[in-house]
Amino acid sequence: MTTGLHPGGQPQDPRPTGNQALPRQERVGHEAPHADNRTRSAVITARAAASFDPVGRSVATARSFVRDTLQGWGFADIVDDAVVLTSELVTNAVVHAGTSADVLCLRSDEGVRIEVADRYPEREIPLQATAVNMGSPDREGGRGLQLCAALAGRWGVDYSPTHKQVWFHLDLPDRPVGTRTAGPSLPAHLLPLADGRVRVAVIQIDRVGAISAWNEDAEDLFGYAAEQVIGKPLTDLAAWPHTPGTSTGIVEALQLSRWEGTYGLRAASGRVTPVYASHLRVRDTGGEPSTVCLLVRDHERAVLQTPLRASATDTTTSSEGQATDPFEVFIGSPAPDDLDGLLQRTVERARDMLDGDSAFLLLATDDETELEVRASTGLPSARQRFARVPVEAGPGRYGSARMPAVHEDLTVVPGAVPLLAGTGMRSVVTVPLKVEGRLTGSLGVAAEGPSRYSNEEALRLQFAADRIALAVESARLGELERLRRGSLSFLVEASDLLAGTLDRDQTLALMAQMTVPTLATWCAVYTIADQASDPYLSYVLHEDEERIDGLKALLSKIAPPDPVPTPGARVWAAPGEAAHQAALRTSMRSLGLGEPASVTSGIGTTLATAAAVGGETVVLPLVARNRVIGMLTLGKPSDEHFRQEILELAEDLSRRAALALDNARLYSERTAISQSLQRSLLPPDLPHIDGVEVEVIYRAAGEGNEVGGDFYDLFPIRDGVYGFAIGDVCGTGPEAAAVTGLARHALRLLAREGFGGPAVLERLNSAILDEGARSRFLTLLYGELWPQEDGSAMLKVVCAGHPLPLRLRQDGTVEAAAEPQPLLGVMEDLELYEQTITLDPGDVLLCVTDGVTERREGTRMLGDDGLADVLTTCTGLTAGAVAARIMRAVERFASDAPSDDMAILAMRVPGLQRD
Repeated sequence: MTTGLHPGGQPQDPRPTGNQALPRQERVGHEAPHADNRTRSAVITARAAASFDPVGRSVATARSFVRDTLQGWGFADIVDDAVVLTSELVTNAVVHAGTSADVLCLRSDEGVRIEVADRYPEREIPLQATAVNMGSPDREGGRGLQLCAALAGRWGVDYSPTHKQVWFHLDLPDRPVGTRTAGPSLPAHLLPLADGRVRVAVIQIDRVGAISAWNEDAEDLFGYAAEQVIGKPLTDLAAWPHTPGTSTGIVEALQLSRWEGTYGLRAASGRVTPVYASHLRVRDTGGEPSTVCLLVRDHERAVLQTPLRASATDTTTSSEGQATDPFEVFIGSPAPDDLDGLLQRTVERARDMLDGDSAFLLLATDDETELEVRASTGLPSARQRFARVPVEAGPGRYGSARMPAVHEDLTVVPGAVPLLAGTGMRSVVTVPLKVEGRLTGSLGVAAEGPSRYSNEEALRLQFAADRIALAVESARLGELERLRRGSLSFLVEASDLLAGTLDRDQTLALMAQMTVPTLATWCAVYTIADQASDPYLSYVLHEDEERIDGLKALLSKIAPPDPVPTPGARVWAAPGEAAHQAALRTSMRSLGLGEPASVTSGIGTTLATAAAVGGETVVLPLVARNRVIGMLTLGKPSDEHFRQEILELAEDLSRRAALALDNARLYSERTAISQSLQRSLLPPDLPHIDGVEVEVIYRAAGEGNEVGGDFYDLFPIRDGVYGFAIGDVCGTGPEAAAVTGLARHALRLLAREGFGGPAVLERLNSAILDEGARSRFLTLLYGELWPQEDGSAMLKVVCAGHPLPLRLRQDGTVEAAAEPQPLLGVMEDLELYEQTITLDPGDVLLCVTDGVTERREGTRMLGDDGLADVLTTCTGLTAGAVAARIMRAVERFASDAPSDDMAILAMRVPGLQRD
């Protein structure tokens, strides 16, 4: 079903105008005594339209629609006839004709006109004649028209090639002038039962709630003399279990201008006498207010009770005799199954019920300190949705959202209803939504004219609010539960993503991508390096990628938010103000009017960017380890507001993101320190040696490691003499790297002091053992290199537990170039010796660590023999080419990443160059 409600004005005439061809229409109708086909001369003051699908349940829905509409207009006297006629006509359309039905209700000063149209024009339509013969009442079809003839003041049928429309008009019953409501005359046996003499207690309550007047009937009903009770608070005598209809207490009820209901008074005997009371708030000639209370025994309530204008506040009975839920009478059936739909239906029905120009509904936060706009009609919804107002705001008649309030003219009391500021509304009535005495929301209806509403409308609206309060709260709690479940899932996923990286830039990107568009339309992250640094704009993201650059330009030219450590979201107005100024500046420039003096210059942004940040902008601090490390800024476009639940979710996310960002910062700092220290363990650039080519390839195992347990060095000892070393410390990581630094620096120092190879290694062995528990055993190949004038090179080497160096001759043969000796860092007394090697021109000496020879693929290992086989293919290659071929062979031997450090040192004697 689709509906449309249009208060006031003349309905739009769908007929074509000008020279357009009019569709053929045939009309039949009936009026007693004369026919009136389609009179629309009366002023139409309101209209309501709805469409119903061709299914059986649409008949009941159409009945509810018409009943709700007429009751909302205050036409309860003709509701039953209108519902019966609509039911028959809609049944003809959706059941017998099998088409959808369009129902249009028109209100005028003469009565109500209802039109029902279907899409099946081929059905037989009785033509109007002097005497209209409707046939037998027992026939199955056409009874809808018989009922129209019997019940309606006027009726008719419009027939065109595409539609058949049946309409009827119901006149309002005549009432005596000045009568608000009147009931039928009844036989004596049907009149309400009362005592022989009806006693009406008249009690007057002053401004502070004390009894100031007590008549004789009050003395007779409750047993107190006037002097016993005058001056005492009424609350001392009243037994007030609840206030039917308004959910207010006695103190609040005494402040209302008019109130009716049931409560009890404690008599002098101690027993509680149930009474029905009618309160009227008055003031004397001096302006002093007081409340006059008329009370009768509860079973005599008919003496005081005002008949209700409509039956919407009581359980009603449908045309089939079945009880109807009062909630569905107001909301309609079927009721929307989602909260937003229910709230929107509520404000629309409330507006139509009081014939207002706008309506709004606010829901209370959990602590009941604020109200959040959740639905509105007739107001700029984009600006109002999710806006928050304090509960106690406004100097109005009652000054609190916990009480019904009527404002006859908002221009007299500006700011009484902040939500309506600048909307053109002047009169408003608001009532609370309460569940079990707890404020859950507020419902209001406003009009553009002054003095449109009184306490009578406040009571009507309060009755409706009480009917829907429980359903609204139930739907809100259901939505809140779904939102909380989604929030938990969102936070779990966010935590996993943030914990999966220690890269600062990636953490910033994840923070923004998780908030946009889930929580906000755009996001900006500011970071603070230290307490002395200003916030820096580190990352900007918008759901529309084309607006990121403009947004970044706008934010970079305004002062960043203050790094306040206070938890929670706070509004930041600077982006919106800057966007407004930029939009004004651009508009003035486009009109050729120049720049106004009040516009800040230098903010180069487009109108699209200005619209993107025109809504609410909030800032959440990023606090980690008791320090503000940045700010997370979230924004909405075009006057939108954030929901409180979204802000709470963003606050939870900001705490997790702050810790992840600080962890990434600490990791980056420690990685930078570690890499700086590791780079200090590697030798500087290799020296150039005349007559010898040297190439080194080094790979440290482990992510972020530049130096591990393997090391190398090549350094000058004295003129014409160079030292070289390649070693492997047990293990990997920082502990092995520490021994690496000790070994490399000790080798250089001892060699330059003139010690030979065995003496250098023996003293290094003692230094390693002195490290105690931090010591690591070390395999080391150390040697001294003397380039010769004949193009060869002499080497003296000591191989202390290290893989033996391999010598490649020009003929392709490969042989070990040294003998194995004990490793270092295990025994105190070592007897080492050095061996002399001569490399002829074209020979290559290859030195590697065990990470090369122990490269594995399953059960296979490269080994010394595999290395020698690769080396035999390197004849004639330069030292760099030899080292590169060895590394490629090692990498291709296994598919897994290397698990051990690797070092390759290749030295080649190219021989003398001859002209």
